[in-house]
Amino acid sequence: MAEEKNTRPIDTKEFYPSDLFGYSNDLTDGELEVLKELREALEEHARPVLTEYTEKAEFPFEAWDEVTKVGFMNDERLFEGRENKLQSSELFNVFRYFELAKMDPSFATLYTVHGGLFYASLLYGGSDEQIERWASDVTSFNNLTCFGLTEPDHGSDIAGGLATSARREGDSWILNGEKRWIGGAKNADEVVIFARDVEDKKVKAFVVSGETEGFSVENIKHKVALRMVPNGHITMKDVKVSDDRRLPNVNGFGDVAKILQRTRADISHLAAGLTAGAFEAALRYVKEREQFGKKIGSFQLVQEKLSIMQANVTATLAYSVRLAQLQEEGNYTEVNAAMSKMHNALRMRETVALAREVVGGNGITLDTDVARFFTDAEAIYSYEGTHEINALIVGRYLTGEGAFV
Repeated sequence: MAEEKNTRPIDTKEFYPSDLFGYSNDLTDGELEVLKELREALEEHARPVLTEYTEKAEFPFEAWDEVTKVGFMNDERLFEGRENKLQSSELFNVFRYFELAKMDPSFATLYTVHGGLFYASLLYGGSDEQIERWASDVTSFNNLTCFGLTEPDHGSDIAGGLATSARREGDSWILNGEKRWIGGAKNADEVVIFARDVEDKKVKAFVVSGETEGFSVENIKHKVALRMVPNGHITMKDVKVSDDRRLPNVNGFGDVAKILQRTRADISHLAAGLTAGAFEAALRYVKEREQFGKKIGSFQLVQEKLSIMQANVTATLAYSVRLAQLQEEGNYTEVNAAMSKMHNALRMRETVALAREVVGGNGITLDTDVARFFTDAEAIYSYEGTHEINALIVGRYLTGEGAFV
């Protein structure tokens, strides 16, 4: 039987050759067009500067500004046939992260603190007036935003240990405390800060301008992963925030957990993209590198490793796409997000190790891209919940017993 001719403007088999099970087939034509423009912008503006800025441990904001002109959050083609004009489809979100992360995990990380964590906090926690006030500046990238939850002494135990305080004073709140590992903090126009109300001891959320008096940020140095991302250490000393900047629908850590549930799915997608990026970089290399008189891609052991990497790309996409379907239905749970992040991060970690193996000694230089994916994977493995925390969420579901302490 003759193979049916592709009639779509973008052939997904050619555009996503590592998507062997065809998950991208369900993207709309408009979504595919935006993804193609995003990829082209990343190739033109990001790829040429990745090695330079990784070595400098600085973020290439000029390249970022050019890439965001694509409008991959607010292009009207993303909302064709959708009632919700604030968010694109969850399937598009999978492949948005896939594109960003397979080019560079630092670009994907800066996006997730902005378009993932901050935006999710606003849509979940904000009033209609606040969403109207800030959403368009987020989706157009007119402002850069980020998410302040983790603290110097509280990461995995942040639910009970969150120490940043908020004290009501008339029509304002006074914030004191520190936040650490906050991606993009030093460059952010607005930061959502989670603090514990000294009166009722409940965690609340505040949108704080980066220019507020008493709000200071120092970038964390000497990182081996996500070197380009400006991770900040925030110090707040009597930072005054008006009450209209408090997100009224965040009134306890249970609300924070719901935000993290959504964005943990985003990190699953990011891990899938990183997995694909490492695999594709390794595949390019073995098709060109010669040893013993022939291309190393023709050796049995190399092909076996490539096959495992390809299977991991397919598996991580499978988890992400199914998670996206459940999100679209409004029918997914904390255990779904935790298991997806846990699985995809494990397969990502295996893939970057295999990619470095097949590239050999050249895999420890930035020239082949593999080293960048290899080191960055360690950061992705830990953030949005370490492997152990996500495993314990799944374990609690399985046994009915919480084993966090």
